[in-house]
Amino acid sequence: MLTLRKSHERGYADHGWLKSFHSFSFANYFDPAHMGFGNLRVINEDRIAPGTGFGTHGHRDMEIISYVLSGNLAHQDSMGNVKGIPPGDVQRMSAGSGVRHSEFNHAKGQETHFLQIWIEPNVTGIDPGYEQKTVPEAVKRGQLALVAAPDANEHTVKIHADARMYAGLFDGTETAQLSLDPTRKAYVFLVRGRLQVNGQALQAGDAAMLQGESALALNQGQNAEVLVFDLAP
Repeated sequence: MLTLRKSHERGYADHGWLKSFHSFSFANYFDPAHMGFGNLRVINEDRIAPGTGFGTHGHRDMEIISYVLSGNLAHQDSMGNVKGIPPGDVQRMSAGSGVRHSEFNHAKGQETHFLQIWIEPNVTGIDPGYEQKTVPEAVKRGQLALVAAPDANEHTVKIHADARMYAGLFDGTETAQLSLDPTRKAYVFLVRGRLQVNGQALQAGDAAMLQGESALALNQGQNAEVLVFDLAP
Protein backbone atom coordinates (compact mmCIF):
# COMPACT_ATOMS: atom_id res chain seq x y z
CA MET A 1 0.00 0.00 0.00
CA LEU A 2 1.25 3.46 -0.93
CA THR A 3 -0.22 6.56 0.71
CA LEU A 4 0.61 10.05 -0.54
CA ARG A 5 1.02 13.08 1.70
CA LYS A 6 1.07 16.32 -0.24
CA SER A 7 3.38 19.17 0.64
CA HIS A 8 0.56 21.55 1.59
CA GLU A 9 -0.77 19.04 4.13
CA ARG A 10 2.29 19.47 6.34
CA GLY A 11 2.33 21.67 9.39
CA TYR A 12 3.85 25.12 8.97
CA ALA A 13 5.37 27.68 11.31
CA ASP A 14 6.60 31.18 10.45
CA HIS A 15 8.75 32.67 13.22
CA GLY A 16 10.12 35.45 11.05
CA TRP A 17 13.75 34.32 11.26
CA LEU A 18 12.68 30.69 10.74
CA LYS A 19 10.17 29.23 8.33
CA SER A 20 9.53 25.54 8.90
CA PHE A 21 7.38 22.80 7.38
CA HIS A 22 6.69 19.82 9.67
CA SER A 23 6.00 16.40 8.15
CA PHE A 24 5.03 15.09 11.59
CA SER A 25 3.69 16.61 14.80
CA PHE A 26 6.28 18.99 16.22
CA ALA A 27 6.26 21.93 18.64
CA ASN A 28 2.92 23.75 18.22
CA TYR A 29 1.84 21.60 15.28
CA PHE A 30 -0.12 18.57 16.47
CA ASP A 31 -1.82 16.02 14.23
CA PRO A 32 -2.61 12.68 15.88
CA ALA A 33 -2.69 11.03 12.44
CA HIS A 34 0.93 12.10 11.81
CA MET A 35 2.99 11.48 14.93
CA GLY A 36 5.73 9.74 12.95
CA PHE A 37 6.07 6.77 10.63
CA GLY A 38 7.73 3.65 11.95
CA ASN A 39 10.73 4.94 13.91
CA LEU A 40 10.96 8.10 11.79
CA ARG A 41 9.82 10.86 14.14
CA VAL A 42 10.68 14.22 12.54
CA ILE A 43 11.31 15.71 9.11
CA ASN A 44 11.39 19.49 9.40
CA GLU A 45 12.17 21.51 6.30
CA ASP A 46 13.73 24.66 7.76
CA ARG A 47 14.79 27.96 6.23
CA ILE A 48 16.91 30.13 8.52
CA ALA A 49 17.40 33.83 7.80
CA PRO A 50 20.96 35.22 7.70
CA GLY A 51 22.47 35.98 11.09
CA THR A 52 19.92 33.95 13.04
CA GLY A 53 19.51 30.41 14.31
CA PHE A 54 18.64 28.02 17.10
CA GLY A 55 20.25 28.96 20.42
CA THR A 56 21.78 26.35 22.69
CA HIS A 57 19.25 23.66 23.60
CA GLY A 58 19.28 20.03 24.68
CA HIS A 59 18.31 16.59 23.33
CA ARG A 60 18.30 13.06 24.70
CA ASP A 61 18.01 9.59 23.15
CA MET A 62 17.45 10.58 19.52
CA GLU A 63 19.39 10.13 16.28
CA ILE A 64 19.41 13.57 14.62
CA ILE A 65 20.43 14.02 10.99
CA SER A 66 20.96 17.36 9.25
CA TYR A 67 20.84 17.47 5.43
CA VAL A 68 21.72 20.90 4.04
CA LEU A 69 20.24 21.96 0.69
CA SER A 70 21.65 25.48 0.37
CA GLY A 71 23.62 27.92 2.48
CA ASN A 72 25.70 26.63 5.37
CA LEU A 73 24.66 25.46 8.84
CA ALA A 74 26.98 26.35 11.70
CA HIS A 75 26.92 23.71 14.45
CA GLN A 76 28.39 23.86 17.96
CA ASP A 77 27.79 21.35 20.75
CA SER A 78 28.69 20.31 24.28
CA MET A 79 30.97 17.56 22.90
CA GLY A 80 33.32 20.26 21.62
CA ASN A 81 32.37 20.08 17.94
CA VAL A 82 32.38 23.37 16.04
CA LYS A 83 31.47 22.61 12.44
CA GLY A 84 30.06 24.13 9.28
CA ILE A 85 27.69 21.90 7.32
CA PRO A 86 27.57 22.73 3.58
CA PRO A 87 25.27 21.25 0.92
CA GLY A 88 26.35 17.70 0.13
CA ASP A 89 27.31 16.86 3.70
CA VAL A 90 25.30 14.60 6.00
CA GLN A 91 25.64 15.24 9.72
CA ARG A 92 24.60 12.80 12.44
CA MET A 93 24.35 13.65 16.11
CA SER A 94 23.47 10.90 18.56
CA ALA A 95 21.92 12.66 21.56
CA GLY A 96 22.21 9.60 23.80
CA SER A 97 22.41 10.39 27.52
CA GLY A 98 22.20 14.10 26.75
CA VAL A 99 23.76 16.76 24.53
CA ARG A 100 23.38 20.50 24.07
CA HIS A 101 23.98 22.26 20.76
CA SER A 102 23.22 25.34 18.68
CA GLU A 103 22.66 25.83 14.95
CA PHE A 104 23.10 29.16 13.18
CA ASN A 105 23.25 30.70 9.73
CA HIS A 106 26.30 32.94 9.66
CA ALA A 107 26.21 33.46 5.87
CA LYS A 108 25.65 37.11 5.01
CA GLY A 109 22.64 37.71 2.80
CA GLN A 110 22.03 34.00 2.21
CA GLU A 111 19.26 31.84 3.62
CA THR A 112 20.20 28.38 4.93
CA HIS A 113 17.77 25.71 3.77
CA PHE A 114 18.07 22.30 5.41
CA LEU A 115 16.22 19.22 6.59
CA GLN A 116 16.26 18.26 10.25
CA ILE A 117 15.50 14.55 10.67
CA TRP A 118 14.94 12.61 13.90
CA ILE A 119 14.96 8.82 14.08
CA GLU A 120 14.17 6.96 17.30
CA PRO A 121 17.20 4.94 18.46
CA ASN A 122 17.23 1.24 19.28
CA VAL A 123 19.53 1.86 22.26
CA THR A 124 19.21 4.54 24.93
CA GLY A 125 21.55 6.20 27.38
CA ILE A 126 24.64 5.86 25.17
CA ASP A 127 27.43 8.42 25.10
CA PRO A 128 26.57 11.32 22.77
CA GLY A 129 28.27 11.15 19.38
CA TYR A 130 28.89 13.23 16.25
CA GLU A 131 29.74 12.35 12.67
CA GLN A 132 29.79 14.29 9.40
CA LYS A 133 30.52 13.03 5.90
CA THR A 134 30.51 14.47 2.39
CA VAL A 135 28.41 12.67 -0.21
CA PRO A 136 29.51 13.83 -3.70
CA GLU A 137 26.80 14.52 -6.26
CA ALA A 138 28.22 11.78 -8.49
CA VAL A 139 27.48 9.19 -5.79
CA LYS A 140 23.79 10.21 -5.76
CA ARG A 141 23.34 10.86 -9.48
CA GLY A 142 20.84 8.42 -11.01
CA GLN A 143 20.93 6.09 -8.01
CA LEU A 144 20.10 5.77 -4.34
CA ALA A 145 23.18 6.29 -2.18
CA LEU A 146 23.13 4.93 1.36
CA VAL A 147 23.93 7.96 3.55
CA ALA A 148 22.87 6.82 7.06
CA ALA A 149 22.72 3.27 8.43
CA PRO A 150 23.63 1.12 11.46
CA ASP A 151 26.98 0.39 9.72
CA ALA A 152 29.10 3.28 8.47
CA ASN A 153 31.18 3.38 5.30
CA GLU A 154 32.88 6.02 3.16
CA HIS A 155 29.74 8.06 2.47
CA THR A 156 27.46 6.68 5.21
CA VAL A 157 27.13 8.01 8.77
CA LYS A 158 26.39 5.49 11.50
CA ILE A 159 23.04 5.75 13.29
CA HIS A 160 22.04 3.81 16.39
CA ALA A 161 18.66 2.89 14.95
CA ASP A 162 16.96 0.15 12.96
CA ALA A 163 16.75 2.33 9.86
CA ARG A 164 18.53 3.27 6.65
CA MET A 165 18.44 6.55 4.77
CA TYR A 166 19.20 6.90 1.07
CA ALA A 167 19.63 10.02 -1.08
CA GLY A 168 19.34 10.25 -4.85
CA LEU A 169 19.31 12.71 -7.76
CA PHE A 170 17.17 11.92 -10.80
CA ASP A 171 16.55 13.67 -14.08
CA GLY A 172 15.39 12.58 -17.52
CA THR A 173 15.83 8.85 -18.14
CA GLU A 174 17.59 8.11 -14.83
CA THR A 175 15.83 5.40 -12.81
CA ALA A 176 16.42 3.37 -9.67
CA GLN A 177 14.87 0.42 -7.90
CA LEU A 178 15.18 -0.67 -4.29
CA SER A 179 14.04 -3.99 -2.86
CA LEU A 180 11.86 -3.59 0.23
CA ASP A 181 10.99 -5.96 3.04
CA PRO A 182 7.17 -5.95 3.06
CA THR A 183 7.18 -6.45 6.85
CA ARG A 184 8.91 -3.07 7.27
CA LYS A 185 7.93 0.48 6.32
CA ALA A 186 9.42 2.84 3.76
CA TYR A 187 9.08 6.60 3.53
CA VAL A 188 9.94 8.64 0.44
CA PHE A 189 10.36 12.40 0.77
CA LEU A 190 10.85 14.48 -2.39
CA VAL A 191 13.19 17.31 -1.50
CA ARG A 192 12.83 19.16 -4.82
CA GLY A 193 11.76 18.70 -8.41
CA ARG A 194 9.33 16.08 -9.68
CA LEU A 195 9.50 12.28 -9.54
CA GLN A 196 7.41 9.18 -10.13
CA VAL A 197 7.36 6.82 -7.13
CA ASN A 198 5.84 3.42 -7.92
CA GLY A 199 3.80 5.12 -10.61
CA GLN A 200 2.62 7.99 -8.40
CA ALA A 201 3.63 11.55 -9.26
CA LEU A 202 5.34 13.55 -6.50
CA GLN A 203 6.30 17.22 -6.42
CA ALA A 204 8.69 18.98 -4.06
CA GLY A 205 7.61 18.55 -0.42
CA ASP A 206 5.39 15.54 -1.15
CA ALA A 207 5.93 12.21 0.57
CA ALA A 208 4.95 8.60 -0.08
CA MET A 209 4.39 6.17 2.79
CA LEU A 210 4.78 2.51 1.84
CA GLN A 211 3.63 -0.52 3.81
CA GLY A 212 3.49 -4.13 2.66
CA GLU A 213 5.46 -3.31 -0.52
CA SER A 214 8.34 -5.42 -1.85
CA ALA A 215 9.90 -2.91 -4.25
CA LEU A 216 10.40 0.80 -4.82
CA ALA A 217 10.71 2.20 -8.34
CA LEU A 218 11.81 5.77 -9.06
CA ASN A 219 11.65 7.29 -12.55
CA GLN A 220 10.59 10.28 -14.68
CA GLY A 221 12.59 12.67 -12.56
CA GLN A 222 12.72 16.36 -13.32
CA ASN A 223 15.61 17.94 -11.38
CA ALA A 224 14.59 15.66 -8.51
CA GLU A 225 16.35 15.17 -5.19
CA VAL A 226 14.84 12.48 -3.00
CA LEU A 227 15.35 10.86 0.39
CA VAL A 228 14.22 7.28 1.02
CA PHE A 229 13.94 5.74 4.49
CA ASP A 230 13.84 2.01 5.25
CA LEU A 231 12.20 1.86 8.68
CA ALA A 232 11.29 -0.48 11.48
CA PRO A 233 7.60 -1.53 11.44
